[in-house]
Amino acid sequence: MNPILRKIDCVMLKVSELERSAAFYEAVFGLKRLWQDAHSVGMGMPETDAEIVLHDNADMPKDINVHYLVDDVIKAVESFAVQGCIIRAQPFDIVIGKCAVLEDPFGNILAILDMTKGART
Repeated sequence: MNPILRKIDCVMLKVSELERSAAFYEAVFGLKRLWQDAHSVGMGMPETDAEIVLHDNADMPKDINVHYLVDDVIKAVESFAVQGCIIRAQPFDIVIGKCAVLEDPFGNILAILDMTKGART
């Protein structure tokens, strides 16, 4: 079976002031902090397990916001490449597993990730 996009895992938003942004999203949008590290804060919404992740990582592009969950990024990249996707960023390590960036044949950018290292606690 071909790898599939299982769900939207998160929407990542680049911010310049992490703590101020997290406080804003709590107060204004009613989101709840789920986890936090030095460069990101995972914010929860009440009716989904998808997160809004605020981050200040300068190495992450600002225009790749939606990240789709797959079972295995390496296998997904291999399969999607054979089916016509361009690999914009080869699989790389993230805290919970692997991530990669693809472009479909129509010019749309998709970020995929897996949780092969396990969920954040």
